[in-house]
Amino acid sequence: MASYASDVKKELTSLEVHPEHAKAELAAFLRMNGVLNLHDHQFSLDITTENPAIARRVFTLIKVAFGVEPLLIVSRKMKLKKNNQYLVRLQQKVNDILEALQIWDPEKGLITRVPERIMNSHEGAMSYLRGAFLAGGSVNNPETSRYHLEIYSTYEDHNEDLAKLMNKYFYLNAKTTKRRSGYIVYLKEAEKIGDFLHIVGALNAMLSFEDLRIMRDMRNSVNRLVNCDTANLKKTATAAAKQVEDIQLIDEKKGINSLPEKLQNLARFRLTHPELSLKEVAEQVPDGPISKSGVNHRFKRLHEIADNLRD
Repeated sequence: MASYASDVKKELTSLEVHPEHAKAELAAFLRMNGVLNLHDHQFSLDITTENPAIARRVFTLIKVAFGVEPLLIVSRKMKLKKNNQYLVRLQQKVNDILEALQIWDPEKGLITRVPERIMNSHEGAMSYLRGAFLAGGSVNNPETSRYHLEIYSTYEDHNEDLAKLMNKYFYLNAKTTKRRSGYIVYLKEAEKIGDFLHIVGALNAMLSFEDLRIMRDMRNSVNRLVNCDTANLKKTATAAAKQVEDIQLIDEKKGINSLPEKLQNLARFRLTHPELSLKEVAEQVPDGPISKSGVNHRFKRLHEIADNLRD
C-alpha cells in the first residue's frame, strides 16, 4: 500500500517541467542526492533511487535544462529485495552543469549552500523546495499520525538555507534540528504543511491533506464532546447515588414522614427517579418547579440530616 508521502511525490513527478524552472529543481536534486565519481580522469554524476518516477523526473530535468540525455540504468539492489534500483548517470558536460548550478567551483570545490539567485527568487524558491522534497522529504499521513513534514540534508548550512526559503517567502514557521548523520528542516503545523504542499505544486495532495485534517479535527471535537458528556453523566450518577443513600438512611433511622413537607416531596421523588439530573429534578419535583440552586439547597439539608444520623 502506497504511503501518503509517496502519493505526494508521485504527484510532484507528474508535473510539467518548465525550462525556466528546471535548473532550480535540478540543483536541489543534485546537491542532495548526487554522487560525483571519477573514471579515467573523467567525472560522472550518479543519482540513485528506488522510485522510477523520480528517476524519470531527474532524467527529464537534465534533458530540459541542459539538452543532455543521461544514462538510465535499472538493476536489483539485492537478491532478497523486490524493488528495482534506478541509476541516472550523467557523463557529458558534468563540470559545466555543476558549475552552472553553482554546486561545484573549480577553486572552492563543493558548494553546499543554496545559490543566491534562488534565495532571491520567489519562483526559484518554489522549484528548489520541490526538488528538495523529492530528494529528501517525507510527510506523515494526517489521518493516522501527528502532523509532521520534514526534509533531510547532509549539510547544516544547506539545511539552514532551506528553512530560510520556507520562511522568507512563504512564512511557514519552519524549524531545524540535527539528526543522526545530518540535519532536518521541519513543519509541525497542519496549516503550514498544507501551504507547503500547495507551494511545491502538489495541489491534489494538499486538498486530500485538508480533507483528512478536517475530518480528523471533527472526530477529535466529537470525541471531546462525548468525553465531556460521559464525565457529566458520571458526575450526575455519583451525586444521585449519594442523595439516594442519604434518603435511605433517613428513612431507616427516623422515617421520611419525619421530614418537613418540601424535603419529604424531594426525598420520595429522588427515590423513584434516581436517573434524573439536578436540573431535571428541579423542573419535575411535585411541589416545583423550583430553581436548580433551590433543589440543591434541599439536598444539602437532607445530607446534613443524614450526617447527624451517622454520628
